[in-house]
Amino acid sequence: MVRARVLRGVDLEVPCGQLTAVVGKSGAGKTTLLNCLGGLEQPDRGTVHIGADRITGLGDSALTKLRRDRIGFVFATCSLFPTLSVEQNIRISSELAGTQPEKPWFDTVVELLGLSLLLRTRPAALTAEQRQRVACARAFVNRPDVVLADEPTGELNRSESAALLGFLRMWVRKLGQSVLLATKDPYVAAHADHVLVLADGRITGEVSRPTVESVRAALR
Repeated sequence: MVRARVLRGVDLEVPCGQLTAVVGKSGAGKTTLLNCLGGLEQPDRGTVHIGADRITGLGDSALTKLRRDRIGFVFATCSLFPTLSVEQNIRISSELAGTQPEKPWFDTVVELLGLSLLLRTRPAALTAEQRQRVACARAFVNRPDVVLADEPTGELNRSESAALLGFLRMWVRKLGQSVLLATKDPYVAAHADHVLVLADGRITGEVSRPTVESVRAALR
């Protein structure tokens, strides 16, 4: 079996209360990076910490609990359960863990994401952007330390992407949530507070106060 080294010497920190973007072309290593940070894959070298807690090397049961309690995930394709309502899809992770989010917090999540009037709706009746908002609500409802979003606008058009990114920025501003977003789209990355450029598994540049043009220049 041939093994390829996907990430090389990556060293980064995701600050609290900030929307950070990792931008790079397909194959740059963005998904692998998020998987390592979220405990879905174990790096061959180096360590991953959430706050002061090291997650590298934890066993399966400890990692499962950590991902459930401290990390939220949003993927390019939102995996909602078609037979469940919006509310049930948001609550599913908590229910599987035998817990329930506090009602005031649940109400805050659905209100900020504009889902209050859609709680009884099934996913098939939603737009792509609304389905991604449901996926975001599911990621946020357990009050995670960090949310990892892998190409969350990958299946959305420009206006839908702008709406979803607006919700993410509002979430970061109002509630101090930390979000790390991976994308290959400079337009999406420009909505972040800070951008890290990933190429061939290495961080090759950074952009503060990004614009579409500054991100494009960094990618070049």
